[in-house]
Amino acid sequence: MAESTIQQQPFTGWEKPELDLSSADWHSSSRGLGDVQIAFVEGFIAMRNSGSPQSPSLIFTPAEWGAFVSGAREGEFDLT
Repeated sequence: MAESTIQQQPFTGWEKPELDLSSADWHSSSRGLGDVQIAFVEGFIAMRNSGSPQSPSLIFTPAEWGAFVSGAREGEFDLT
């Protein structure tokens, strides 16, 4: 599946590189049933809406991803 990267100005203090997600191997978050897909790219985790794959993806460092998943497991995020 082809994916284009949207060019945006980074936020001040943004320490993440601009990742090329065009050849990312996207995986469904819920065995094919969920609306979220993730990909592991250059040491980062990208997350996108599977219903709108052309929309911007969220990029997490491994530490940010761990905090996000931990918060989701504790009910801090509504992933439905």
